[in-house]
Amino acid sequence: MAEVAKKKAAIVTTATKDRNVSYEKIRNIGIIAHIDAGKTTTTERLLFETGRTYKQGSVDDGTTVTDWMAQERERGITIVSAAITAFWDLKTASSVEAGHYRINLIDTPGHIDFTAEVERSLRVLDGALMVFDGRTGVESQSETVWRQADKYNVPRICVLNKLNLIGADFEASIKSIRERLKANASPVTIPIGQEHEHRGVVNLISMKALTYKAVEDHALTEEEIPAELLDMAKKYRGELIEKVSEFDDEALNLFLEGKEPDENILKRAIRKGVISGKFFPVFGGDNRTAESQLLLNGVVEYLPSPIDLPPVAGTNPKTGEEEKRERRNEAPMSALAFKVMTDPHVGRLVYMRVYSGSIKSGQEVYNSTKQKYERIGKLVLLHADQRELIEEAFAGEIVAVVGVKETSTGDTVCDSAHPIVLESISFPEPVISLAIEPATKSDQEKMGNALSKLSDEDPTFRIKSNPETGQTIISGMGELQLEVLVDRMKREFNVVATTGAPQVAYKETIKKIGEGEGKYIRQTGGRGQYGHCLLRLEPLGRGEGFEFKSEIKGGAIPLEYIGPIEKGVKEKMENGVMAGFPMVDMRVVVFDGSFHDVDSSEMSFKIAGSMALEDAFKHSDPALLEPIMKIEVFTPGEYMGDVIGDLSSKRAQISGSEEKAGETVIYGVVPLSELSGYATKLRSLTQGRARAYVEPSHYDEVPSHITAQIVAKAGKVVMARG
Repeated sequence: MAEVAKKKAAIVTTATKDRNVSYEKIRNIGIIAHIDAGKTTTTERLLFETGRTYKQGSVDDGTTVTDWMAQERERGITIVSAAITAFWDLKTASSVEAGHYRINLIDTPGHIDFTAEVERSLRVLDGALMVFDGRTGVESQSETVWRQADKYNVPRICVLNKLNLIGADFEASIKSIRERLKANASPVTIPIGQEHEHRGVVNLISMKALTYKAVEDHALTEEEIPAELLDMAKKYRGELIEKVSEFDDEALNLFLEGKEPDENILKRAIRKGVISGKFFPVFGGDNRTAESQLLLNGVVEYLPSPIDLPPVAGTNPKTGEEEKRERRNEAPMSALAFKVMTDPHVGRLVYMRVYSGSIKSGQEVYNSTKQKYERIGKLVLLHADQRELIEEAFAGEIVAVVGVKETSTGDTVCDSAHPIVLESISFPEPVISLAIEPATKSDQEKMGNALSKLSDEDPTFRIKSNPETGQTIISGMGELQLEVLVDRMKREFNVVATTGAPQVAYKETIKKIGEGEGKYIRQTGGRGQYGHCLLRLEPLGRGEGFEFKSEIKGGAIPLEYIGPIEKGVKEKMENGVMAGFPMVDMRVVVFDGSFHDVDSSEMSFKIAGSMALEDAFKHSDPALLEPIMKIEVFTPGEYMGDVIGDLSSKRAQISGSEEKAGETVIYGVVPLSELSGYATKLRSLTQGRARAYVEPSHYDEVPSHITAQIVAKAGKVVMARG
């Protein structure tokens, strides 16, 4: 044990000593993928190869560095993104110079319930390794995280993992990347043998074979390409040269002359293509092995450093004009908070990406999003669940800050003399809710505190009170996410809570234009209350949210009462009219009304606004919307009919099926309300041999007969339409 402690201490010391590398030698990367593609295993091998760990961890054994939470180790899945710093020596110069490189690496979850972790990580990263299961290629969550990376223009390297397992299909996986993701991708390595015969890769740039004898070996042996793979290697190398030549003038001239570029020119062209976001090199093999050394070289050679990317853009909060910051220490300081965590030892930790300038411990900074000043208490370098105190963080670094109270996810902190607001982070809306209550009265206050801290950490986790029942309602992206959060309350905050059955997050909306009136008059002896407004509701497109507009002319309602009307409207929209669900996708226009010189007040117009919205809603052809889920069911072929029949009974729309890695994959969409207990039902239908993957797709209208049932259950009266 003493030897283990000594090695761990040495690692931290090395990290401190080596952290101040030049901008060109920093790589901020994430590892993203569908669940079970092998992200955490890939991370473990990369850390092992860099010397960051002395033993390769295992997900199955619960010994991984980045999956450090008890729930992660028990379930064998990643729940929170973990950041860690490692170093890699590039032995020979190629597209970049040789030397000592710092890699800030974030391992992200693959389960859709924890998609917020992927979203916020991609917002602050400069590059990513996109890992695919080499047996199935592109899967549902692969598409989701690919779109997220597209949204933030994150350059990517594709990695086909698990080519050593039964069902591995390298060429079919390449085809799925090109067809399903519409990606301009081409291999830079091809596997030597697949399934149990896998023993190495062919490097298409050097045109050499690299093999290993055992999984745990550090060494790769360079050999000539096996004769049976030579034609395949030449084909893919020719394709690679053709695809990347357009990104480099010298490579293009050689290609047009029918000549082959040397290794450095080819790597330089690949690097330019990757950084432009227009080309995606593909590595393929077994990420548990020394083949990961090629991945580390690829990270350094092809993915961008902070200064390879354009200056970071934002808005000047004083002028509203766009401003840019060079990604250097000399520029005014700017950083984005992308994650909040509650640490039992140091309290509230705010993860930040420093884009320009530098931050020092004890420094006062300006939160330009909330327009408040904060003081940096301590700065912490991250090593998964270990923390290392540092005095200063520089441009290009990812660090955590202790001591800031107001700064939350998506906020910009900057130099007050040069304010800027960087692009924030958007998160999907929750689709499922639970009623939660403490096991004992004494836990009530503790539960409120725990829920507040957990919602501070997770932007997709929402809390609200039901005004009719007095219950606390928690909402999130899925049952697993809520289950984990309730478990964390018990373990981390010592709060035992009971939960009700999951409830679908319906929404209320309208289908046609309608008008309504709200008049609030109270006379109580002294000064009375008078508020009066007329509203028009107009339907918006699905997902467009809410707009408020005033068409008041001639002072029918004084300007100071328009804001309270909007406030009353928003509060009413939170709790709905039909069945108590939030109202969405509508424009609310106040177009007339009246006021009283003495009795009118902000409160009376707020109440009038709420009343007018309810009245107008009844005349606007109201409807309920429900979350529709994208579903993929992997089943042995003999159960396909039973599975499709069961899905059809759940109002599912089947879009197709295909054979993949010896299984039948059924694709479709199905209402979330029909999926309660589906995993258990699917197991019983297929003798435990099928599995389903579900993720949110969109909202759609609930059929009228089901709407009537939901409204009746909520104790509301279904209003007449029209």
